[in-house]
Amino acid sequence: MLSFLMYLLFLIPLCSVINVWWMMSSLMFLVSFMFIFCFPYFSCWGNLSYFFGCDVISYGLVLLSFWICVLMILASEGISRSGYYSSFFIFVVIFLMMMLYCAFMSMNLFSFYLFFEGSIIPTLFLILGWGYQPERLQAGIYLLFYTLTASLPLLVGIMYIYDVYSTLYFVLFGKFIFSSSLFYLCMVFAFLIKMPMFLVHLWLPKAHVEAPVSGSMILAGVLLKLGGYGLLRVYTLLLNLAFNLNYIWISISLVGGFLVSLICLRQTDLKSLIAYSSVAHMGVVIGGIMTLSYWGFCSSYVLMIAHGLCSSGLFCLANVSYERLGSRSLMINSGLMSLMPSMSMWWFLLGFCNMASPPSMNLLGEIGLLNSLVAWSWLSMFMLVLISFFSASYTIYMYSYSQHGKLYSGIYSCSLGYVREFLLMFLHWFPLNFLILSGDFIILCF
Repeated sequence: MLSFLMYLLFLIPLCSVINVWWMMSSLMFLVSFMFIFCFPYFSCWGNLSYFFGCDVISYGLVLLSFWICVLMILASEGISRSGYYSSFFIFVVIFLMMMLYCAFMSMNLFSFYLFFEGSIIPTLFLILGWGYQPERLQAGIYLLFYTLTASLPLLVGIMYIYDVYSTLYFVLFGKFIFSSSLFYLCMVFAFLIKMPMFLVHLWLPKAHVEAPVSGSMILAGVLLKLGGYGLLRVYTLLLNLAFNLNYIWISISLVGGFLVSLICLRQTDLKSLIAYSSVAHMGVVIGGIMTLSYWGFCSSYVLMIAHGLCSSGLFCLANVSYERLGSRSLMINSGLMSLMPSMSMWWFLLGFCNMASPPSMNLLGEIGLLNSLVAWSWLSMFMLVLISFFSASYTIYMYSYSQHGKLYSGIYSCSLGYVREFLLMFLHWFPLNFLILSGDFIILCF
C-alpha cells in the first residue's frame, strides 16, 4: 500500500512543470486503474505495509477517492484554460488525495484521526482559493470550526483508549468494553458532524455554495464519507453503550431527513438544493449505521459510495449550467432542454439515480437501509415513507424547473456541451449503475 503513497508523492514535483494538466489527469487515471487490481478478496485486513492496510470498507472508499480526484481535474478544465494558479490547484488535489488515502488505509485510530483532520486543510484551500464569492471566507471558517470543535473530544477519547488498553489498532478493538456515556459522546460526535447530521449540518450547504466545482465534488463525494467510515470503525468499541443511546441519533436523523427534504423544495440555488439533498441521504445512512445490524452496516456502506458518485455528478451538471449562464439560480437556469438537449439526458439519468430508481446502486443501499430501520422499529416507517416521497419530489422539482419552461432572455449564445463534459458525466453514471452487479459481493464480504 505504501507504493501508491509513493506514486502520489512523486507526482508533486510534476505540478511545477508548465502545461502538465492533462498529463497529471492521465497519471491519476492510471493509479485508479492500478488500484482496482488490489481488491481484498477476504473480509480480513490485507495488503499490509507498516501501519497501512486494506479491507473491503477501506478499499471501496479509497477507490472512490481516486476516482473523484481524477474527475475533479477533468471538471476544472476552466482553471487550466485561464491559467489561474493551475499548478497549485493540482498540488492541492494530490495533497488532498494523499490525506484521504492515508485516512482510509490507516489501521491505527490515532493516525486515522491525524489524516481525518489533515484533509480539511486542502479543502479549505480549494474553497478560499477558487471559490466564487466573497462569502467563501465565512464558509471556510464554518467548515473549519464545526469540524475542529467536535474533533477535540475525539482526540481525548483516543488518548483514553490508549491509556486503558495501550493499543489503538482497529484489529484489536473487538475485545474492548467501555461503559461511559461521556466517552461514547466524545467518540461519536465528531463523525456525526462530518456526515453531517441534522442540527449540525449548517456548514455543508454554505461550503458547497461557495466552493468551486472541484471543492463540491470532493466534499460530497468523499469527505462526508470520512464520518461514516469513522462510525463503522469506532462502533466495535461502543456496542455496550450504543444499544441504549443510539435511538437519539436515529430519531434526529430521520426527522431531520424529512425536514431537510422540505427545505430542498424551496431552494432556488441549484448547488444549495443538491447540498441539502446530501444531508437528507446522509441522515438515512446515519440511521442505518446506528441500528447496529448487519443489513444497516452493509447498506450504509453501499449508499455512501453510490451517493458519492451521484452527488458529485449532479454538482458537475450544475457547474456546466453555471459556465454557460453565469448563474446557479433556477429562475435563470430554465428551459435548458432547448439549449442543451444532450445534457438534459444526463440531468435525467443522474437525477433519477438521486431518487434511488433502478438500476442504480442507490436503490440497493436504500432497500437495505429501509429493511434495517424498519426491523429496528416499525415506527421509523412513517419518517422513511416521507423521506422517500419527498426525495422523489425535490429531484423532479430540480429536473423540471431547470430543463422545462421559458428560456432566460439574457442568453446570447450557448454551446451544446464538450466531449470532456459528456465523458465526465459518463464516468460518474457508469460505475453508479454497474456496480450494482457486484452488490452481493459487497454484502457478503463484511
